[in-house]
Amino acid sequence: MLRSLDIRDMLIIDRLELAFRPGLNVLTGETGAGKSILLDSLGFVLGWRGRAELVRAGADQGEVQAVFELGPDHPARAVLREAGLPEEDDLILRRINTSEGRKTAWVNDRRCSGEVLRRLSETLVELHGQHDDRGLLNPSGHRMLLDTFGNLGSARDKVRHAWRKVSDQHDALKKAQGALEKVRAEEDFLRHAVSELDALDPQPGEEAELDTRRRLMQGAERIREDIAKAAQALGGEGAEGRAGDALRWLEGAADKAEGQLDEPIAALGRALVELDDASMGVTRCLEALSFNPLELEQTEERLFAIRALARKHDVAPDDLGGFADTLRRKVSALEQGDADIEALSRDLAEAQKSYDAAAKTLSDARHKASKHLDKQVMAELAPLKMDRAVFETVITNAEPGPAGCDDVSFAVATNPGAPSGPLARIASGGELSRFLLALKVCLTGGDSGLTLIFDEIDRGVGGATADAVGRRLSQLAEQGQVLVVTHSPQVAALAAHHWRVEKRTIGNETLSTVTDLETGDRVDEIARMLSGDTITPQARSAAKALLRV
Repeated sequence: MLRSLDIRDMLIIDRLELAFRPGLNVLTGETGAGKSILLDSLGFVLGWRGRAELVRAGADQGEVQAVFELGPDHPARAVLREAGLPEEDDLILRRINTSEGRKTAWVNDRRCSGEVLRRLSETLVELHGQHDDRGLLNPSGHRMLLDTFGNLGSARDKVRHAWRKVSDQHDALKKAQGALEKVRAEEDFLRHAVSELDALDPQPGEEAELDTRRRLMQGAERIREDIAKAAQALGGEGAEGRAGDALRWLEGAADKAEGQLDEPIAALGRALVELDDASMGVTRCLEALSFNPLELEQTEERLFAIRALARKHDVAPDDLGGFADTLRRKVSALEQGDADIEALSRDLAEAQKSYDAAAKTLSDARHKASKHLDKQVMAELAPLKMDRAVFETVITNAEPGPAGCDDVSFAVATNPGAPSGPLARIASGGELSRFLLALKVCLTGGDSGLTLIFDEIDRGVGGATADAVGRRLSQLAEQGQVLVVTHSPQVAALAAHHWRVEKRTIGNETLSTVTDLETGDRVDEIARMLSGDTITPQARSAAKALLRV
């Protein structure tokens, strides 16, 4: 509910504070007095797009503050939480517009964007007028209005979930088909490459090992002769033999040397051990360097084959095994592909079947709800002096989607036998306002937390029709809060709260003011609306009759 509106330096308003209340609130005044400025200012603080120039002439900036009272489950709370803004029982919106055109907004004293304001506004205020396309006149919203009227939210959710499943299954099938087509395009290459890799069977580290063996065999002939000479020098009559002879000779003379040969004998013994180790190592090396020339050829062939495959597939030689596994998986996917496609196609068919069933259930419910809506709107039109008019909810087939397979639009015919058509095109101004009001009465169920605003929706009607319009507005207001800008004395007389908007010239400046009317002032204001500038006793008496005072 809108509790207050504080306007400073906006158009022809210097400062204005309004305290609104539950029920039916009306704003009256002569044409041009500034009633639309109040709505422009409210729209500005709610982030709506409106007039470009709003700041009062001579002022540095204009400012509007609106305070809304939020119930525990008000939809605005979810918007606040999502935007990371403070959540309190009083929602304070403040927006400034400088004379240079810069706009700044706050929500509960925290800066926010115009987009957040607009999202909040959708949960706070609903504006209706003869030429308003934000709500009832916009055909794109008629399907949701019908669903809301028929309490079809659960059925609609099932359709949306089923559609998401269909979309997911369709995407999965399309992805699998694309992957399979891609694999099939390279099937010959994959099978040949796997066969080639399987035949070679390269192992991690094998390339480096083969390269080492190849280099060793290539250099063996060059170094084997020198190693053989060293082996000969060490063994037989070589160094080892001579050192052995020397050790025997020294050991024979040791007894007579009085210990002087002990140390040389020990050193020579150690040397013989080292010489033996060296000789054995040289012998092993000679054995290793002894190879079959065919082995070198085979080693080179395998090494070159591994390197050639690595270059062919642009991978490191040690990665050929892993690459082969990747290709094998692709071949396996190719062999399994048809089965997978068939399974995914079955899943898609099942999802489509579930969607079709849910969409049909929703469509049947919509047709049923449309009949109830048509009946209720027609019942509302009779008291509004439009008992000869026809209202019809038209449901046609549409492309399947998350909201089902139906297009919904509201059509009217103002006279029997006349062709029906879109609400905004067929009805005249006065008729349109009554159609909109009848629709709103039928579509509004319970307190939605919205403040409903009707901008001169009663234009073009008078007498008993205007009284019927006022009674329908009063009925709506019983469920929450309704603000009405009106020129109809019958509507104004039914208000719970009444404000008069006036335009006054002070010096060279024209300003708009708003007065909260008490009972006596309301009599004069309604009398003025009945008779014009000169309030006659008859007009005052008629006003009292309307007010029942």
